Amino acid sequence: MTRLFNEPATFTEDALAGFIDLYADLVLGVPGGVVRATETREGKVAVVIGGGSGHYPAFCGVVGVGFADGAVVGNVFTSPAARDVLSVARAASGGAGILFSYGNYAGDVMNFGLAEQRLRREGLDVRTVLVTDDIASAGPHEMQKRRGIAGDFVVFKLAGAAAEAGYDLDGVERVAAHGNARTKTLGVAFAGCTLPGWAAPLFEVPPGRMAVGLGIHGEPGIAEESLPTADELAERLVSALVAEAPADAGSRVAAILNGLGTTKYEELFAVWLGVSRRLEVSGYEVVAPEVGELVTSLDMAGCSLTLLFLDDELEELWTAPAITPAFRRGSDGNAGGSAKRRRPVEITSPDASEGAVDASEQSRAVARTIARALHAIAATMGEHEDELGRLDSVAGDGDHGRGMVRGSASAAASSAMAVAARAGSATLLRRAGDEWGAAAGGTSGALWGAALAAVGKGLGDQGDIRSGDVVAALAAGVKAVQTLGKAEFGDKTMLDAMLPFVDELRARSAAASLSDAWRSAAAAAVAAAQRTADLSPRVGRARPLAHRSVGTPDPGAVSFGLAMEAVGRVLSEHQEK
Repeated sequence: MTRLFNEPATFTEDALAGFIDLYADLVLGVPGGVVRATETREGKVAVVIGGGSGHYPAFCGVVGVGFADGAVVGNVFTSPAARDVLSVARAASGGAGILFSYGNYAGDVMNFGLAEQRLRREGLDVRTVLVTDDIASAGPHEMQKRRGIAGDFVVFKLAGAAAEAGYDLDGVERVAAHGNARTKTLGVAFAGCTLPGWAAPLFEVPPGRMAVGLGIHGEPGIAEESLPTADELAERLVSALVAEAPADAGSRVAAILNGLGTTKYEELFAVWLGVSRRLEVSGYEVVAPEVGELVTSLDMAGCSLTLLFLDDELEELWTAPAITPAFRRGSDGNAGGSAKRRRPVEITSPDASEGAVDASEQSRAVARTIARALHAIAATMGEHEDELGRLDSVAGDGDHGRGMVRGSASAAASSAMAVAARAGSATLLRRAGDEWGAAAGGTSGALWGAALAAVGKGLGDQGDIRSGDVVAALAAGVKAVQTLGKAEFGDKTMLDAMLPFVDELRARSAAASLSDAWRSAAAAAVAAAQRTADLSPRVGRARPLAHRSVGTPDPGAVSFGLAMEAVGRVLSEHQEK
């Protein structure tokens, strides 16, 4: 289990600070992650990668010459926030365009996507290549639904080498997409991983068994099989990947036998011997293989095999020099690099420079009530953190409770600063949404951030705010979640609680006080959240393990219901006063 930490909530920040201190000659810390210590040379495409922490050396460990220009670092198993992606991308940019590449997970797609939209509006040319190498997470005819696991390393290396060689943005994007299409991975686990501060692993594997098709965020495998010998495991992995060889595959492959965190190198070497022999028997020559920990999952016991089916261009890029904190190949450590070092970046609070804003007194009064409501939500999330984490660990990565605590606490703190600055409802909710999204990261952080901003826009900073305005603003918040999350009612997401909440609030508010209507709507949301136990997820990280999710309510829907109950209590107290 993960034993060494100061506070579980600051594990990522502490680990990243230590990494930056240790490798100060190669990387520089910026808000949200790291970039190369030397400036991106003029005319070079910037390759920016990222995702949740807990996977070292992915992602920050492969920032350097011949690899990535920057890495965005989220909380453990949680996608980084859009604001962090923006920060790293701007710092890494050399003016010749930016390629984003990351694993195909809903939170990463959402937050990197929001950042890409913002950067495009600023005039930067940004492209994205999702990594979809995990053959267990979807069939060959649904490759766009596959997750990115250890194939991340392959695609990042190819893109980084192409950018270092002087390819333009079209060329870097083409190489990354081509490499991704020819990269296949299958992983197995012998024991689950344990999040910092948790007493039990996210999942357990019975003695004498192994989980097949695991995810690198602590997700269980999609099936269990008897524990094999090293040679039998090699046969299992090679045969599955070779069966997915592209139609035009040649006879040369790159291979990675990746340890997930606890499996010893000697075990990996024993498995590799079987992998090497079986690839040879299958008619393949292995080029520059890698055996070791490259994309881990905290302390998970297990391994994965990745094959890249090479052509001449991909082979040249795969074998090209690289020098990073965790991976080095070749001797040309300065190839394409800049001798000019970056200046340290000062990290400041986004709210620190924002003073008083123009707002009506009535909007300021409503803003004060909203601030109390956000503090109540934060307190409630703290009380239910473990419960929400357990719900999320059934078919996900167990981070929902911690993400909700971090997001709501930051939103509450931001709201207090906004009240002190005499902000109105719209400004307070916009700032709170920004802070929620930045602190929580992940899918829920982005969705709550978008919802708060949309509600604030509906309420405004001027004029009177009536019950009908509140209902319309909340409906706009739900619409923002629906648009950003690309989900519908019945997909087993937070929308399954949000939509009944707004419907009940609209129906009740016509004949009752906002406080009474809200309590009724919150009860409807809680009931709707519990009914999601009967649903099978159709989107998001739980989709590959949909069968495990049935019988357990959606954690996002549950946390929304809890939050609305907390707001209802604040409104009742306000009405009494």
